[in-house]
Amino acid sequence: MNPRLGQLQVYPFERLRALLAGAAPNPALRPIDLTIGEPKHPTPALVKDALTGSLDGLAVYPRTAGTPELRQAIARWACRRYSLAALDPETQVLPVNGSREALFSFAQAVVDSSRPAKVVCPNPFYQIYEGAALLAGAAPLFLNDGMCVDALNLEGVQLLYACSPGNPTGRVMPLKAWQRLFELSDRHDFAIASDECYSEIYCDETRPPLGALDAARQLGRPGFRRLVVFSSLSKRSNAPGMRSGFVAGDAELLKHFLHYRTYHGSAMSHSIQRASIAAWNDEAHVRENRRLYAAKYAAVLPLIQPPLETEMPQGGFYLWIRTPVDDAAFARELHRQYNVLVLPGSYLAREAHGTNPGRNHVRVALVATLEECVEALGRIMQFAKAL
Repeated sequence: MNPRLGQLQVYPFERLRALLAGAAPNPALRPIDLTIGEPKHPTPALVKDALTGSLDGLAVYPRTAGTPELRQAIARWACRRYSLAALDPETQVLPVNGSREALFSFAQAVVDSSRPAKVVCPNPFYQIYEGAALLAGAAPLFLNDGMCVDALNLEGVQLLYACSPGNPTGRVMPLKAWQRLFELSDRHDFAIASDECYSEIYCDETRPPLGALDAARQLGRPGFRRLVVFSSLSKRSNAPGMRSGFVAGDAELLKHFLHYRTYHGSAMSHSIQRASIAAWNDEAHVRENRRLYAAKYAAVLPLIQPPLETEMPQGGFYLWIRTPVDDAAFARELHRQYNVLVLPGSYLAREAHGTNPGRNHVRVALVATLEECVEALGRIMQFAKAL
């Protein structure tokens, strides 16, 4: 067996199951699960129609690079979204089977483990970053929430993961932060992998979150040197089961990533590609999706009062709530007494620089119905006030 597998930590949801073992929930209350970031809004009819109308694509071996039509649809969307003058669909866009597998495999393609290597991960973070670093033979280097990247020793860093809007905090990186990352990337010669799967979930239609491609454009980096961006239809179009996304940016990095993926065997079905084209070409369903999340935030945020604390996220569909007691104990007792599932924040972070920045927080995914979200937050407040 690959000895590096032994370095992987237990996944957060496995830890949660172990935490809840032996603590039966209150049977008088219906269960409400707000742990997993799995969209529950309906997949748009136009996507389903395109998929069922393209089932003949199942008879064709797809190319790893995807069809020109899909790459062009993605390039047009990115240019509209980020005001780009151009994005070459042949060399700067690559379809992938969801952002998760691509975020993982990108590290395997770019990390040179023949020399000491480090991969910078935000902390708290999406656990795939750490696993990708470890299995690529690199050491994760954690950048704690609120910490300046200049505080890290960047010697040996080959890859940096950014996540904006962040999971779980919902914070968006400002232009100044991108400028500093680009400067450090140039100086230390590391690649930047920007995870932007939550970029289309925000509540202010006049202020879409800044993306890395847009930041590069504004800062005079039209070739997106050392930068690749990962996006997905999972959250944007409520289609997590399609496993459809893309990587875009530096043509040289994508050339090597495509070469890796050709052997990795990760081509997207023609049927999924045609449904993806329909999704990337339409914005009406995305605006409706945002409206539904905005209604949830408007309903639940006023319910959150001391001793709990939170703030309106700039993007995504999570509430990052500060708890007055240990987050794991909070989640376990909340489930036992009120039959509501939330994810302990410390499970999404690592002890680094003397602290676990997820400690005394819980992540609440507003993916259930509006009614369920309101009911769940009401129960959470009842529990918190009784502590």
